Amino acid sequence: MNCQNCDSPILPSDERCSRCGAKPLHQRVTLGAKREEFALTAEEEEPFELGNTVESQEWQIQGKSEGEPKRQPFSQTEEPQSTNVVEVRAGGFVRRTCAFVIDLAVICVLSIVMFFLAYVGYKVGLSAHARSVAGQHSMPLFVLLTWGFVGLATAYFVVFHGLEGKTIGKWLLGLRVVGEERQTISYRRAFWRWLVMLMLAPLGLGFLWILWSREKRGWHDFVARTWVIRD
Repeated sequence: MNCQNCDSPILPSDERCSRCGAKPLHQRVTLGAKREEFALTAEEEEPFELGNTVESQEWQIQGKSEGEPKRQPFSQTEEPQSTNVVEVRAGGFVRRTCAFVIDLAVICVLSIVMFFLAYVGYKVGLSAHARSVAGQHSMPLFVLLTWGFVGLATAYFVVFHGLEGKTIGKWLLGLRVVGEERQTISYRRAFWRWLVMLMLAPLGLGFLWILWSREKRGWHDFVARTWVIRD
């Protein structure tokens, strides 16, 4: 017989090839000796457990009984959107009248202080020329105080309405002057509103129109596109 590795001739009694040293594939057989029997057995497979994989999870979900409700991995529930409706209340005639009276009182107090300072300054100026505040010399002081009162009232309402939309009277009674989208009006619009109010003041109907207006707006509010609301 020949060696299965180098194909050189070997004897059946040789345990190794004399040339390459490889063991022959046959078993040594002697007379009278028992033949060793062997049987092929299948290799034992290692135990395999399903891990926490995506395939095993899908298999477990599909293998559940039909009576059990199916679990949805992505369940989105739509919640009703709640809209907060803000109620806007307009300032009434009585409340606005009281606020205007308070503002006039504040302006009168400031006017008295202005009159005192102007009178003292005017008197000191006339005394330097040996004159007194009497007769024809008092007319310039009267004109100065009149325009000073108008300028003081204009600055009072324009600055306060353009700054936060509320004067001292409106602040005490919880009122505020706003524009179309409830924003604070500009100084330009506040001046235009005050100018229209001065022009319509002799008639009185501009302010009395608040009694008949559904939105409680006077004529000066319609012209200036303003609203007086309650905070």
